[in-house]
Formats: sequence, C-alpha cells, structure tokens
Amino acid sequence: MPKYSKIFRKFLISYLIILIIPSIAGYVSYRTSISVTQSISIENSVTQLQRSQEILERRMVEVEGFTRQLALNPDLNKLMNEKKNGNEVNVYGIWSMLKQVTPFSQTNDFLQNYFIYLNNYDVIFTQGSAYFRPEHYYQNFRYTDLTLEEWKAEVLDKTHRSEIMPLSSFMSNSKQTSVITYMQSLPLDSFSGSSPATVAVIIDAENISNLLAGLEDRYGGWAHISDAQGNTVGLRGISEADAKRLSSDAMLATDKTSQFYNDDLVITIHSEKNGWTYRAGVPRQVLMENANQIKHITWLVTGAALLLSLLAGLLLSYRNSAPIHRLLGVMKEHFGKDGIADKNEYDFLQGNISNMITSNRQLENELKRQLPLVRDGFLKRLIAGEFQTSEEISAAAAQAGVSLASTEGYVGILQINGYSGMDSVEILNELYAARLILKQALSELVHELPMTDLGSDRIVMIWTAMEEDSDGGLKQRMSHTLEKLSHIAYAEYKISITAAFGEAFQAVIDASHSYEQAKQTLEYAEFASKQSILWFSDSSLETATYYYPLDIEQRLISTIRAGDPDEAGRMVLSVMEKNTENHQLSPEMKQQLVGELKGTLLKLLDQKAFMESELQHTLKNQIIGIQPSNALNVIQDEIIEIVNALCGVINSKKNHAHIQTVEEIKRFIAEAYSDSELTLYRIAEKVERPEKYISQLFKEVTDINVSDYLEMIRIEQASFLLRTDACTVDEIAARVGYNSSHSFRRAFKRVMGIAPSSYRQSVNI
Repeated sequence: MPKYSKIFRKFLISYLIILIIPSIAGYVSYRTSISVTQSISIENSVTQLQRSQEILERRMVEVEGFTRQLALNPDLNKLMNEKKNGNEVNVYGIWSMLKQVTPFSQTNDFLQNYFIYLNNYDVIFTQGSAYFRPEHYYQNFRYTDLTLEEWKAEVLDKTHRSEIMPLSSFMSNSKQTSVITYMQSLPLDSFSGSSPATVAVIIDAENISNLLAGLEDRYGGWAHISDAQGNTVGLRGISEADAKRLSSDAMLATDKTSQFYNDDLVITIHSEKNGWTYRAGVPRQVLMENANQIKHITWLVTGAALLLSLLAGLLLSYRNSAPIHRLLGVMKEHFGKDGIADKNEYDFLQGNISNMITSNRQLENELKRQLPLVRDGFLKRLIAGEFQTSEEISAAAAQAGVSLASTEGYVGILQINGYSGMDSVEILNELYAARLILKQALSELVHELPMTDLGSDRIVMIWTAMEEDSDGGLKQRMSHTLEKLSHIAYAEYKISITAAFGEAFQAVIDASHSYEQAKQTLEYAEFASKQSILWFSDSSLETATYYYPLDIEQRLISTIRAGDPDEAGRMVLSVMEKNTENHQLSPEMKQQLVGELKGTLLKLLDQKAFMESELQHTLKNQIIGIQPSNALNVIQDEIIEIVNALCGVINSKKNHAHIQTVEEIKRFIAEAYSDSELTLYRIAEKVERPEKYISQLFKEVTDINVSDYLEMIRIEQASFLLRTDACTVDEIAARVGYNSSHSFRRAFKRVMGIAPSSYRQSVNI
C-alpha cells in the first residue's frame, strides 16, 4: 500500500478532526481554570484588605468611644467648668481624673499615648502624669514640624469635632516616630473658637501599619491608607512619595476595586464611615503563582497528549486503511478498474460487493441459512444500543425477520438459577439444553417473542404491547406468563428461574436503556437472594438528590463552635444515615454531598478561633484530602475525626481562657482580702465578667466556691497572725477583712474546727 494513499489520508484526517475537537474544549477549560484561579487570588487579596479596614475602623471607633466616655464623665465635666481662683488648681480633682483615665491605655494600644487639656487651668494630664504648663508637656512630646505657638494654636486653642491630623513626625521622649492624631473638643457640642477641654489621642503609625502586615507578609506587597483629603494615615511596604505619585496617576482608576497597574494588582477600597481610602498592591507574579503552575502543567500535558494522539492517529489510520486497500486491490484484479476514476473507493467496493451478492445464488442461500444468526445479532445490537435511528432499527428488523408488535414494551432477563461460577463442559451442555427448553416453552406461551442468549445461563426477552393490552395489561400478561413458565420449568425439568425487568420503553430505540435497568435489577436480585419476578422499581435505586439542608449545616457549625464533639459527631452520623437509609447516592450526588461537607468545615477554618490555631494548616489539608471516591463510611470517619479536632481547638482555647480568669480572681483576692467590702460583685467588676459566670467558672475549675475560697484565704492569714503577731483577736479580725469579731470567730471555728484564742494557746504551748 502506498504510504500516502487516499484511504490512508481520509482516515488520518478524520482522526485529526476528532483530536482537534476535544483539544479546543480542553483549551477553553484551561482558559477558564486560569481565569477562575486569578479571580480567586484577587478575591483573597481584596478580602485581606477589607479585614484590615474593618479592624482599623473598629479601633478608631474605640478611640472615638473613649472621647465620648470622657465627655460623659461627671468629674471631668466638673473640672472643665470650675473657675480658676488665682494660682490655685484643683489638684485632687486632676489626680482623681488621672486614676480614672490611666486604665484605658492598658487595654488598647491605640490609647497608649493621649492627653486631656483643661483650658481653665491651662493644664495637660496624660495616663499617669499631669503638666501644669503646656510648655512642660511640649518639651517631652511634640510635633517636629510645629512650634510651641503653632501647636497651641492648632491643637489646644481650636475647636475640634472628631478631627484627625494626618501622618506627622513626632518626638516622644527623644524618640522620633510618625503618628496620626485624633482630636475632640469637650463638651461634644463645642462650636466656638475654643472649648473648655480638648482630648488628643496620638496613635503611632506602627500600630496602624501592623494591621496591614498580612498583605506584606503573605504577598510581599504594599499598603497605603489616606484620608478624604489625600493625606497619608498609614503605609507599609511603600514610601509616602511613591504612594502619592501612584494616587495622582491618571492611569489608575479610583472607582475600581481591583485593577492591574504596571506589575502590581492594585486594590482600592473606600470607607463609607470616614471617607478614608485603603489601597494595597500585590505583585503580579505572586498573585499568578498558582495560575502559572496550572499553565505550565497544562501545556506540558497537552503537548505530550497531542504528540501521542498524533502517533496513535498515524498508526490507526495505517491499520484501518490497510485491509480496505488490500480488498480494493483484490476487487480491481477480479473486476477491473472501470469506473474507479468516476467514484471513490468505497462506492467502488459497495457496487462490486452488491453485484456479488445479487448474482451469487449460493451466497443468498447461505444468508437464508444464517438468518437465525442475523436475528440474534440484531437483537444483541438492539439491546446494546448500537442503532442510531428508529428507521435503522426498522430496516435491520425487517432484514432479520424480527416482528415487533409495537414500539412500547419491556426488556427482561431470564436467569437459570444454580449455575453461577460453573463452566465445565457438562454444565455448559446442560445449560444449553435448559435454554432451549425455556425458549421453546416461551415460544409456545407467547407467539413470536424476540429472545437472544446472554451468556450461558441467561436469556434476554423483548416484550412489546399488543392492541388488546389495557393500561398495565402488558405487565399483568408478562407476570402471568412467567409464573406459568416458572411452574412448568420446575415441575417438569426442575429448572429454577429468576426474571428481572427494566422500566417500560416508549420507543424501540430506548430498549437498550430498559435492558441496562434489567441488568441492575438482576444484580439486585442476586445480592438480595431473591428468586422471583422482579421489576426495576423493586430494586434499590440511586437517588437523584442528597440530604444536607441549610439548617443542619448551620446547627453543625454552631455545635462545633460551642466545642461539643459528641453532638457534632451525632449530627454527622445522622446526615450520613439519611443519605444511605433507603437509597444509595449516585457518584455525582455523592461527590456533591462530600463537597458540601468539606465546604462547611473550610468555612469554620476561616473563623478567628481556628485561624490563630497551630493546627489550622494541618486541618485544612485533612479536609481537602477527603476523597469523594472513598466509601461513605470511610468519609464519615474522616469527617468525625476532623470535627473532634476542631472541637478540641475550641475547648483548648476555652480552658486556657478559663484558667487565666480564675488566676486573675485568685490574685485579686490575695491583694484585697483585707477589705471588708470585698464582694462577688467587686470581683466580677475587676475581671469584667458577670457574677453568675465567674461563680460557676471558679467552681468548675477549682471545685470550690468563690466565697469559700475568700474565707479560706482570710482564715489562713488570720492563722499566720495568731501564730506570729501579738495583736488581739478583734484587731486580727479587722485586718483580714471581717466587720465584727463575732463573725470572724464563727468563720475561724468553721474552717479550723477550733476558736481563735484556743488556736493561739495551742500554738504557744
């Protein structure tokens, strides 16, 4: 055969076309995956910046709340409204305010540096210090670009309403830094040029930039925050000059959340609360790292696949065209080359073969003799679904001499029981005889029933409806006939049979679908050890849906966040039982169910309680590693293991926080036990928890009540004083926090089992 003959080229071209179509689909899928990967990366970057924005705005709200608390403070209002009498200053009032405002700096790093200016006394006091002249404060804390007079005029002598001074250079005890300043005049409704008092909160730029550290640490990018006037509030990873130059560039659209600028993805968010602009930049190569990996792997795999497919196409083209080419050569030798130039090779072969069939009587007789094989082949092709159209089926049925009464009916499989796994010559002969007996009996019971053998112990039947069959009549007729056949076969030949049927087909071309259902039904019959007439509706079918409603997901999330592994595990088991109780999931539905469960667990990992855990990455890899192809019981065990680990993280955090709270209570009691006014309310106020909460918590952790612990500490100290001090019992009672010696004596005897005076005498003996 010439290497590049027409037939070879036709085969090769057809294979190349078939190869190109999935390649195009693969390219579209590849572009889509690249686009999706890029979108996810951009979305993650936007989310990171939004989180920084939310945290910063929340901290600024806390700063504003601090000034509002000061505005409502009666002691400060009294100081603001006092009239200065000569050089006299209300030192006690200022000292009292110092004690009240100092704790604020211990709970919020944004409030570590602030001052309150009283206009009437010309006094500035901060957390722990008071300056009776502003000049003294200016010596230690000042803006490098403002003189003393400018500072007084801009900050102390003006009215401020939640004003923020942009990023400025600042000297704090000879240490230079950059700060922004939040200023508020008191009272809040001050409108004149000056106000009775001014609060200024000086926020170190490092505190703000630390909130943006995630973008730099994760992506190696930069971040910049500016106020509504374009002044810098905070920045990280970029200089202020570069940030301003970027903001003023006309190529950078200010109304887009994300856009590519030079080699960076620039994300811009505008705050609706204060008008600030948050902008971050992520290097393109970092953002597209995952997408580039997909790109390289895809091109490598695609190139290798195309090369292998091309080689396979060449090989298949040669193998498939070689027999045709040889047949064509034989035809040319016997029938000559006349007409081959006017028609293609296939027409030439078809014409000559048709002539051979028509003219050869012997071949015609042979075909008649082989008609049963043709009929059997037709039925096998029909149930295998090899026909493309109803017209093709009709033509093939006419050729095979098969009569189908109508286009509606059932496909069933008749199995001879008791021969599974037996394949000796004697058994095969016996099965052959049994098949003949059953087909003969069926032919006598049902006229012209299409049947074909399926293996050595099965017969496929195609039942079609007749005009006299009413609704459900065909099914009843089939059941009655097969019950009769089963009785005859067993009574006369001791042959036991099982019949399995698929759903009814409405067109003959759908007979293959009914046949596949019949096979499933027969498999179910073998699994369930049933020997009777079974219909597809009787078998366990794959469901088209899965059970995992939204309320169950929310309850599962809440249960895990509460740290209850037993209830969470029970809910997972319940979901799995619901999905396997009365049906089995299809592979697609199973994959979707497992995907939903994995999504629930991944949602939990994004919450703060788990993001701070060392196990986050391990748990995330475990969740991603759950394979939907595994058995449901394996997936169930993996999910319950992960749920237990998540609950363990929550309970670990709870236990740590509980122990810290109890230790804080113990320290406070050790410091204040001598105060007779020490109550559960004051202890709760100290640790900033409700009374009932700390009472239950202390009991759970120490197995003793708070009141009993306080009494124990007092009695231990009293015992020490009774042993080492010459004070009277009444004096000791007062020193350890008892209002009366009577209550002290009663408590001492209850704890120690002996009166205080008797205890002292027993020690001194």
